Amino acid sequence: MPIFVFVHGNNQIIFRFMKLEKYSFGIGDRFAQQGEAQLSAIMKAAEKGVEIVPVWNKSNREHQNIHSSPSDTRKEADDAVRKLGWEHSYYVDADHINLDTVDRFLPHSDFFTLDVAGYLGKEVPAEELNRFLDAAEGMTGRLQIPGISEPFQISVDILKRIAGTFLGAVKEASAIYRHIASGKGAEQFVAEISMDEVEEPQTPVELFFILMMISHFDIPVQTIAPKFTGRFNKGVDYVGDVVQFRKEFEQDLLVIDHAVKSFGLPENLKLSVHSGSDKFTIYPIMGELIRKHDKGIHVKTAGTTWLEEVIGLALSGDDALQMAKTIYARALERREELCAPYATVIDIDPDTLPAPDEVNGWNGEKFAGTLRHVPDHPHYNPGFRQLIHVGYKVAADMGEQYLSMVRKYRRVVGDQVETNLFDRHIRRLFGI
Repeated sequence: MPIFVFVHGNNQIIFRFMKLEKYSFGIGDRFAQQGEAQLSAIMKAAEKGVEIVPVWNKSNREHQNIHSSPSDTRKEADDAVRKLGWEHSYYVDADHINLDTVDRFLPHSDFFTLDVAGYLGKEVPAEELNRFLDAAEGMTGRLQIPGISEPFQISVDILKRIAGTFLGAVKEASAIYRHIASGKGAEQFVAEISMDEVEEPQTPVELFFILMMISHFDIPVQTIAPKFTGRFNKGVDYVGDVVQFRKEFEQDLLVIDHAVKSFGLPENLKLSVHSGSDKFTIYPIMGELIRKHDKGIHVKTAGTTWLEEVIGLALSGDDALQMAKTIYARALERREELCAPYATVIDIDPDTLPAPDEVNGWNGEKFAGTLRHVPDHPHYNPGFRQLIHVGYKVAADMGEQYLSMVRKYRRVVGDQVETNLFDRHIRRLFGI
């Protein structure tokens, strides 16, 4: 893993840190069983000339639901790398952490997603707010971003609104970053800042000033996950205005480029797309634009692995198919409980969910076709898919019963995981 050194600001602050490569994929795995299958997909991409570094990511919430620990994720990654002979970089991400949850990840992670969405709008002391506004005063008037045809008009009131919304969140990110750096050393991890789990998207102008704030607090962030326009629901396709998404995504790329040069941020800073799995409509757009502007990208595809496990069980038939049906039936019974934590990132119409008695009559192909994300398949049901997506707690409650079934049918399950990640995700995004 390369180490990056750069000098920032008039005070000649020198940052030395681990440098994240250009393309990276967050390959979360609820039950830490598919490390080899995921890495096989990454290795297939390398054979096609696309170098992607894998980032095994798992949040504290998922660890609590699964009754696992950060050491399990590290072990999964290390074991897969060793068994497949992977000789390049890889990372383990403490996903969506904050000061309350980060400590248990420190010994095991080298990538930290600093989730400060909950701190948007947090007040900061007046003198701190004024200090930032004074630094940003020169940005008022016409703000011209190279590559964006129309300039942005920035007033003092706009600056105050943006600072009031985002400065407290970035200050919190600074506190988390420095806590990690004091525990691990700044050269031992990659820092990402996440603001995606909110209702309102951040505009390109807001992103520019967020990056200015990040520089203001001397955070050597390497990826940033804003909330993009449109819906990024778990495990299903993008919903929204594709033309508007294209415009804003390209502007975000250009904003980052300008911010890096203006504020002395790491030159490899790139966009991170959370809930990035299955966004097939916009993958070609993102791929086209990152190639056009020669930019990197980080895409998180966590929950889709668990769904492919269930598909693999269904296709295995017999006791495995029955377990898949049981998972659905129990998830349906617990629908409100399971959906509540994901309310902002799922849309399930209960009327579209089949009754368990109906599902019990399905064969493995019908179950898999209903769950697998192939939008033009006659059996595909996005509500069914989203419910099982959030229903991984059902499998977690099964414990060893579930894990032993996945291991028993590991070849079929692994094939689904590898095919999904490579054929449906990597190939679409990178055009290979």
